Amino acid sequence: MKEVMDNNFNEEISADSVPVVVDFWAPWCGPCKMLGPVLEELDQEYAGKVKFVKVNVDNNPVTSQKFKVSSIPTVMVFKNGETVDTMVGFRPKAAVKELVDKHI
Repeated sequence: MKEVMDNNFNEEISADSVPVVVDFWAPWCGPCKMLGPVLEELDQEYAGKVKFVKVNVDNNPVTSQKFKVSSIPTVMVFKNGETVDTMVGFRPKAAVKELVDKHI
């Protein structure tokens, strides 16, 4: 999964015609560490259909504040640069797949 920063976030989420799943996380966050491998697997499973990226909230406060991320992990789905869905907290792979499948 590609790491996205404040300075390239907008171009990364609007550059593709496919849905973009953004993982807002931090290295010290236990649930984030559990969700990371799930998203990595889905990144491979949905290759070409969905783009997965991650944003470290500690290193990218502008983007995190813009989308009012107050709890992590927060997963947001973007289509055409707009937020279409949000999931907060750790969820099992099946729940994340369900979230993603709604937007393909």
